[in-house]
Amino acid sequence: MADESLFDFLHMEIVSHVYKEQQAGKGEMDNKDRAVCVSVLESMGFRVGQGLIERLTRDSPSFKDELDVMKFVCKDFWTKVFRRQVDNLRTNHQGTYVLQDNKFSLLTQLSNGKQYLDQAPKYLAFSCGVVRGALSNLGMDSVVTAEVSVMPSCKFQVVIQKL
Repeated sequence: MADESLFDFLHMEIVSHVYKEQQAGKGEMDNKDRAVCVSVLESMGFRVGQGLIERLTRDSPSFKDELDVMKFVCKDFWTKVFRRQVDNLRTNHQGTYVLQDNKFSLLTQLSNGKQYLDQAPKYLAFSCGVVRGALSNLGMDSVVTAEVSVMPSCKFQVVIQKL
């Protein structure tokens, strides 16, 4: 329980710090500044995802295919990182996957109303990076985006880049 709270608070402080550093001395942030913050957070998450997946797959056999990798990410990886499995995994069998988490742990600290809906994306950038970094280390280049329509439910869209 304490570990969970520590990670949640650390994540909130990292997000806050990145945004404050970007805003320092500028006054109001524009869209370009926000994009820089999201990029910084996503890059941090990418490196964390790479490290975590290395540890988790050290003793695992290799995966058969892309879908097998995504199932591992949704069950084992997601459980280790976010303390629960993904609620739903959907695919179009053409390289696009949608992972739905109806009670995403990094959003449960925010209000459940629509009041903070516009603030949600900045708290998801790190998580998108974690997933992208994990997939990268498993040999899958991807683009990961997240969307929130109702708090704390979240949908991550993973598009695998074909070479």
